[in-house]
Amino acid sequence: MDFLLRIEESGFSQWVRGADSLFAFPGILLLHTLGMGLVVGINATFDLRILGFAPAVRLRAFKKFFPVMWIGFWINAITGTILLAVNATKLTRNPDFYVKLAFIALAVINVQLLRRSAFVTPAANDETAPSARMKLLAVTSLIFWIGAITSGRLLAYVGRSTGVF
Repeated sequence: MDFLLRIEESGFSQWVRGADSLFAFPGILLLHTLGMGLVVGINATFDLRILGFAPAVRLRAFKKFFPVMWIGFWINAITGTILLAVNATKLTRNPDFYVKLAFIALAVINVQLLRRSAFVTPAANDETAPSARMKLLAVTSLIFWIGAITSGRLLAYVGRSTGVF
């Protein structure tokens, strides 16, 4: 816990959450939100296409969006690490934080499996309907990202006395 406290009390963490930097915390939070929009937005659009929405859009057209999705992922990884550093001792004691990380890990594994099914498998192409496995992966992808977003939002409230209960 000393290590986490040192990170939390570092000059950088104090600058991010401090009154001296009017835009540091909101700016990092904004970047985190934009990264999430890229990751989840592209992922959800791909999932919905596999589930039958917008059938005129070629499935292979999504392949060019995956590098943008990964840029969004790394924006989130960096900004998420900064947001963790600012409040490391509290967040690492919050079970919801680990739920969020688990959902993110499951979503990343899921998207890799789905990408492989859609683009690497020779039988998968735009002329054939997505397989039942691909549809299941698309549904679980949506569930995992909804879980990650929800648990991430709840981090602001879970483990904090709100006076509601």
